[in-house]
Amino acid sequence: MYNTNSDIWIAGAIAAFTVDFIVYPLDTLKTRIQSPHYARLYKNPATGRVNRALLFRGLYQGIWSVVVATIPSSGAFFTTYEGIKHLLGPSDDPHGSKKKKVLPTPIAHGIASSVAECVSCFILTPAEVLKQNAQMINSSGNTANTRRRSATLTVLSHFRSRPLQLWRGYGALVARNLPFTAIQFPIFEHLRDRISAVYGAQPGRQSDASEMLNRAGITALSAGLAGAFAAVVTTPIDVIKTRIMLGAGKRGARPGAIALGREIYAREGLRALFSGGLLRAGWTALGIGLYLSAYESGRMYLEARRKKLDAVAVGGRREGQPVI
Repeated sequence: MYNTNSDIWIAGAIAAFTVDFIVYPLDTLKTRIQSPHYARLYKNPATGRVNRALLFRGLYQGIWSVVVATIPSSGAFFTTYEGIKHLLGPSDDPHGSKKKKVLPTPIAHGIASSVAECVSCFILTPAEVLKQNAQMINSSGNTANTRRRSATLTVLSHFRSRPLQLWRGYGALVARNLPFTAIQFPIFEHLRDRISAVYGAQPGRQSDASEMLNRAGITALSAGLAGAFAAVVTTPIDVIKTRIMLGAGKRGARPGAIALGREIYAREGLRALFSGGLLRAGWTALGIGLYLSAYESGRMYLEARRKKLDAVAVGGRREGQPVI
């Protein structure tokens, strides 16, 4: 790989910024469906029908807290992931010495994605807490004065005296994202390699733009399929994580993740643990497909640009050398 850490960071940040605006409304809907107050807030008690106008109101509430945190967290994820993957896997640098695999490829990808996720989650957790609480603000007919105030600032005011509570849910976020990435990334890398072997661009036969477009399409398809599968499998953990973060600003003792999971199952049944699962699978397939394809396109663009600049620099040095 010809990219520097800054190339990887920039590509990951651009991808995160782009995708956040596209899939955020679906994430808001998923949060509201998974809320323990979903029926009380969004259903008519007399008829049991969903109040769609209320459910679909303010779908972008809390987005700026996520945008601000996602850019550094995404850059940190891909920098860590690519670094550990390169360390544990075989060398793919055509100009460097070949390095044997330290671990089988799926295990190397799983370890790399898991470590990267732990780093990323530490940066992302406060934004997730703010986001999910902001997504529930103003949805039950609050006053007009409250509506004029930013949902994110309203939530943030609850944590002013207890800022460390913004990291409540880090364990639940890691517990959700670790199995998700450990499942998704090995499947994604495997699917991408298999599809590329059949439909991949032939080096030297296509323009850089065509090769980049081909690679982006294969990445989007592979990531979407792998992400949808991982999303369905990890939905119960996501429901627990959502409930913990929605209660982060409340005082008093609160159950841990395992106890909360048992409580949800006992009170609301297995169906509640999979609430929002299909919606999550859909927006994950869309989001992760766009996210990784945008990242791959950005990385390839920066790689090609760096190669051209280095070639020009080398050529200039050769031309400037004295003739002996």
